[in-house]
Amino acid sequence: MLIDDLRQELPDGRMVEDPGVAAGFVHDEAEWAPYGTPRVVVRPRTAPEVRSVVRACVRHGVPLVTRGAGTGLSGGANAVEGCVVLSTEAMDTIHEIDPVERLAVVGPGVVNDQLRAACAERGLWYPPDPASAPWSTIGGNVATNAGGLCCVKYGVTRDYVLGLEVVTGTGELVRLGRRTAKGVAGYDLAGLMVGSEGTLGVITEVTVRLRPRREAERTVAGYFSSVVAAGRAVAAIGAAGLTPSALELIDRHCLAAVDKWKNMGLSVDADVVLLGRTDAPGPAGAQEAERMLACFEEAGATWAAQSTDQEEADALFAARRLAYPALERLGPVLTEDVCVPKAAVPEMLARIERAATRHDTLIANIAHAGDGNLHPLLITQPGDTAARERAQAAFHEIIADAIDLGGTVTGEHGVGLLKRDGLERELTPAVLDMHRAVKTALDPHGILNPGKVIARG
Repeated sequence: MLIDDLRQELPDGRMVEDPGVAAGFVHDEAEWAPYGTPRVVVRPRTAPEVRSVVRACVRHGVPLVTRGAGTGLSGGANAVEGCVVLSTEAMDTIHEIDPVERLAVVGPGVVNDQLRAACAERGLWYPPDPASAPWSTIGGNVATNAGGLCCVKYGVTRDYVLGLEVVTGTGELVRLGRRTAKGVAGYDLAGLMVGSEGTLGVITEVTVRLRPRREAERTVAGYFSSVVAAGRAVAAIGAAGLTPSALELIDRHCLAAVDKWKNMGLSVDADVVLLGRTDAPGPAGAQEAERMLACFEEAGATWAAQSTDQEEADALFAARRLAYPALERLGPVLTEDVCVPKAAVPEMLARIERAATRHDTLIANIAHAGDGNLHPLLITQPGDTAARERAQAAFHEIIADAIDLGGTVTGEHGVGLLKRDGLERELTPAVLDMHRAVKTALDPHGILNPGKVIARG
């Protein structure tokens, strides 16, 4: 039997025997995404142990679902019925930080902020910074190709992954990618793994590119009377050729929720707050901040200024990171993650407002506005089935609108379960077949996170 095989193959303490503890590993943070009951939860510490788990699953034809910290928002880490859940949380060693080559080698269970702090001690910086950075793991960030506040200028996780150690769907332990600054030999299989959400392999080690520590940022804040007006400022910044180091949108629902929770004394005098930052050095930074401020004012900001109080500026960005957990305290939150061209941001925000009205659903808005990645948060009351159905209808309408405007169904949260129908709507049949062909080649037994991202044809 599978359980007997695992007990024989794994050291003591790797299998979760307590059902109460195992229950904490069956789903991520995606509201209303279905999940099943696993046969067992395992917490390996080494790549050979992961390989043993995968091979046991292959022998017994049992699905394998890999998870990191469970902070995902699309259902990608949700257990399927009768599966093995493999948690990488114990694989949390920072193996190496090389200041000469500017790279780090880490286990998939290393928390994002822990890596960033360790790099900072050496004058280096790991840019990808999802709002979940204090809790999410590098392995999970790689699995979903996570972004964050600074990705508008510095890119997403894929831009920093140099190499991976992976256990394939046939139980082979392989190394993909490289450690060198350049390298174009063969297909980019490491890049293929990034964003694959555990459907093509189990990541056991990650080599990431680092950058030198950057200059202190200047912050520009603006109040707007509507999300559409704030969207016009975002489009104006893009048209002006500016590339801020962050450009974040927060509406008053989010600010009020954070203030109620954390008592931060935030202003909610405006319907929307837009926060811009530049890390350009010296006079160039000052000039970029002034041009950003002008874009805010020309787009109709009711108030805008360059912050002279770093503590105040940091508090506003902290509120942006706290918005999702603060809103969760109000009731179930169904989180969107659409991305549209920057020029389409005003229209997309207007359509989100219309969807809220049409479906009688409270929708709060936060956004990585600088790169068109919008996060409408659809809030309902616990146990209100009719409200849930209305929210789900609005969710699907927003996806359709994003695709209609030349966008995509997910900018950084991944497809998982919630966006699978949207992905099939976004891609052509020929491209869907290419996805399925890759899946079949790398996971011929169909055991790796089945049912996620894309259905078999």
